[in-house]
Amino acid sequence: MSQIITRVRSESVPEPISVARPPRSLPLGSEFPDARVFTAETLTPLRSRTESPGTLLEGIKRRFKRERRRRKVGRAYDMALEIAREIPPGSKVLDVGCGNGFIAHHLSAMLGNRAVGIDLADSTDAPIDFRHYDGAHFPVSDKSFDAVLLCYVLHHTHDVSVVLHEMRRVLRDGGLAVVYEDIPEIWWDRCVCWYHDQLWRRRTGTCTFRLESEWRVLFESFGFEIVTERRLSRWRNLMHPVSRALYTLRLSGGERST
Repeated sequence: MSQIITRVRSESVPEPISVARPPRSLPLGSEFPDARVFTAETLTPLRSRTESPGTLLEGIKRRFKRERRRRKVGRAYDMALEIAREIPPGSKVLDVGCGNGFIAHHLSAMLGNRAVGIDLADSTDAPIDFRHYDGAHFPVSDKSFDAVLLCYVLHHTHDVSVVLHEMRRVLRDGGLAVVYEDIPEIWWDRCVCWYHDQLWRRRTGTCTFRLESEWRVLFESFGFEIVTERRLSRWRNLMHPVSRALYTLRLSGGERST
């Protein structure tokens, strides 16, 4: 009996770990193609090796590109949220001069209806219904939209009357137009607008900036009633600090759609 108890006790007691046990080898994946194994006791991981300056520079470029895209998407979301407050849910929106298309993309989700974007460019970044714009004729049918969006577009147009006529053509009865514009209110604004004109002159031609009173007269002369007019902070975009205004227009004589 004593022999059996001794044997059971000896089997139940784990064997002490030897400090002289050789390091355990672990296989490496494809992340480290220049070596086959490394030990669990390795003090300096291979992934902390100093990278070459070229690899480091490429990583910085990729990070900058991602951050820039995030800022574009974020700014577009903030503007789309602001615009969605001016337009009834379910409205079909035409974004004239849509640029990267992210505002139209966000509006499609917020309003529950497809937003169409048109621009002089051949393509856009966001996955939207995009159509090429020749600068004169909107490539859409008559009375096919509940709202038209012009985000800092009118000061780029060579003939603003062409755009406003087209806007009247594509809007349904009681349709709305949402217009953002830079306002050269003080000397600082005029300097910023002058610099903006220099940057865009070769691409779109000379920019024409107007005061708030001039925009009012222009909109009313084309049969638009100003529903709301709101001054915006010049600091909402630190890279372009100029006074801004937001206008919501309705075709005179029409009832607002709901």
